[in-house]
Amino acid sequence: MEVILADDYGFCYGVKRAIKTALSNVDLSRRVCTLGPIIHNPQMVKSLADKGIGVVETVEDMDCGKIIIRSHGVGPSVYEKIQAKGLELANATCPHVKKAQMSAKTLADEGFKVIIIGEKDHPEVKSIKEWAGENSLVLCTEEEAQAVDFMPRMGIVAQTTFSADSFNKIVSILLNKSYDIRILRTICTATDKRQSAAIKLARQVDLMIVIGGRNSANTTRLAQICAEHCAVHHIETADELQNDWFNNIKKIGITAGASTPDWIIKEVYEKCKTWQAY
Repeated sequence: MEVILADDYGFCYGVKRAIKTALSNVDLSRRVCTLGPIIHNPQMVKSLADKGIGVVETVEDMDCGKIIIRSHGVGPSVYEKIQAKGLELANATCPHVKKAQMSAKTLADEGFKVIIIGEKDHPEVKSIKEWAGENSLVLCTEEEAQAVDFMPRMGIVAQTTFSADSFNKIVSILLNKSYDIRILRTICTATDKRQSAAIKLARQVDLMIVIGGRNSANTTRLAQICAEHCAVHHIETADELQNDWFNNIKKIGITAGASTPDWIIKEVYEKCKTWQAY
């Protein structure tokens, strides 16, 4: 049995930056917390907690100390709350997310109704929407795009980890919804590369193992696109691997979401290789 790693997988630049920012702010002499999980990976969140970096869900949960903005970013109202409470701030917002936020704000300032293509409940999308203003709209499916009314001016941005293929399909529908459209394609290049590499590998193997948090949008998307080509199992750790998955399997492919630590990927890879002996 052959075990193959995708050409692109695991931590992206924004996640590496966020983890580095968090680790550089470890301070056992005072309270340090991230505003929400720093990234969507439970194992990494636990690792940071073991080092003294906790998690709070709202600014109101912090009465003193330092608060770290996670990789998904926040809207302007959150910065105002942090300043009002006199908290020290460390900003780990992914630069690509920041670009999407500022793109949305620019479009809104120039009079476009902003359409954000992404998942309504994802923290990154919520932050982009706040920068875009109350008049903005979030779309996630082609059906939702079909239901959009015609509008004079339309500006389009995207969740950085959204499927490039889905984005293109939704945009093709929206092109008929306005005479004045500006499209700022804010999907991260790392997302494109990981998805392309995952599809390429899925077409060559009998089974794909996709590693990453179940609360990770980009990991879930990798599992979805791989499932169009072969059998798929989405796991968080090597402990979830099951013997019967490998019956009659000749080639296994492995990929991982942008928030999956290297040590977890290595453990899964090594454990999959042991099945060659059976």
